[in-house]
Amino acid sequence: MEKVARKGALVFVFLTNLCFADVDCGNAQTQLEMNECAVKEYEEVDKDLNAIYASFRTSLDSEHKNALKEAQNAWIKFRDLSCALETLGSIGGSIYQMELNICLAEKTRARINEIKKLSGCEEGDISCPSRQ
Repeated sequence: MEKVARKGALVFVFLTNLCFADVDCGNAQTQLEMNECAVKEYEEVDKDLNAIYASFRTSLDSEHKNALKEAQNAWIKFRDLSCALETLGSIGGSIYQMELNICLAEKTRARINEIKKLSGCEEGDISCPSRQ
């Protein structure tokens, strides 16, 4: 019986993924579609952040690389806790996943701008991280 339930769950996940594969996020109609679009948006923004972070990190000396890593880990914790707080009222509702992912995407975009600002400093600017 457990194997049948597991197979049923896998089929459901597979079919659900097929349904969302072609969602037109510019014209999402249902809450499920809007939730899926919010997840996709956050995933894209998160990829952008990871690329910008990795690129910036390679330009830093080892001391600043370590400091950036610590700051990034603290920022991730802040982002997650802040979005959890901001979406507390919708937990259990159908809109929760959309609200959570919108929050994560917004905070991630802000972090991208922060890292871009740090990486765009002119050489000799003492308020910026040291380059290699």
